[in-house]
Amino acid sequence: MSQSIGLVSILVKDYDEAIAFYVDALGFVLIEDTPIPKQSKRWVVVAPNGGKGAQILLAKASNDQQAAFIGNQAGGRVFLFLYTDDLERDYAVYQSRGVKFVRGKVQEPYGTVAVFADLYGNQWDLIELIN
Repeated sequence: MSQSIGLVSILVKDYDEAIAFYVDALGFVLIEDTPIPKQSKRWVVVAPNGGKGAQILLAKASNDQQAAFIGNQAGGRVFLFLYTDDLERDYAVYQSRGVKFVRGKVQEPYGTVAVFADLYGNQWDLIELIN
């Protein structure tokens, strides 16, 4: 059996502001932005530039229960892990684009890691693994 995770859904307040953050601040690629008029929503998929892993579905919250979890999808823990081949480069670029780091660069046994928050507060590890 061969399986892989294709998409991870992130709740957002607004499609366009979320696209702007992921594409402009993080440098992700907009894979798809398809209107779904019958459901009053859009199918919006982004992915890290050059990435080979899972993609992200930006899902606009459609009710108060979903909206309550925007920015806190992991209960305050790191939610997603973004691997990079050059943490110093990405750290500097992200800072210059206004990405908020909640924990600075730290050397761990598995590599170098820094924690940033997305535009809603979900925490991400930016990781350069030791080869």
